[in-house]
Amino acid sequence: MNCKWKQFAGFFLSCAVLIGLDQWTKALAVGHLKGQNPMVLLEGVFELTYLENRGAAFGMLQGRQGFFFLIAAVVIAAALFALWRMPAGKRFLPLYFSAIGVVAGAVGNMIDRTVQGYVVDFFYFRLINFPVFNVADCYVTVAAAALVFLLLFYYKESELEPFSLKRKKGESL
Repeated sequence: MNCKWKQFAGFFLSCAVLIGLDQWTKALAVGHLKGQNPMVLLEGVFELTYLENRGAAFGMLQGRQGFFFLIAAVVIAAALFALWRMPAGKRFLPLYFSAIGVVAGAVGNMIDRTVQGYVVDFFYFRLINFPVFNVADCYVTVAAAALVFLLLFYYKESELEPFSLKRKKGESL
């Protein structure tokens, strides 16, 4: 099996494991939190509470499932394109893992939107009244923050050339 196919196999296997973990935690939330009072873990700070989110953070864009599918599809396509163009080697592992996190989170929430019409959220930071979120949201947030850091501070511009959409003379995409 050549290196690129191993890279894709690892990517899809890692995504599947993370998506499975996300779906399992959401099933636990449905089974143990739905219809119950919040489970307070740190009084006034952090609790587990069941929420059916039909929008984005703070309930924005309620009922815009098509928009969320479009955004998820674009993110997944961009990650797969980046993976295809990604050079082999340890230097690009942080980028590889960031792509896994973004895709796993997008797919985890897309599964909820497809199957139920809403996303199950259950983590709530009461101290700062942060929007209720889930494991998939954690994947996306951490991976996106890592991606921004990597692109701004870790990789040199020349190292990012393989991801460019600009074609050099005689080169095809």
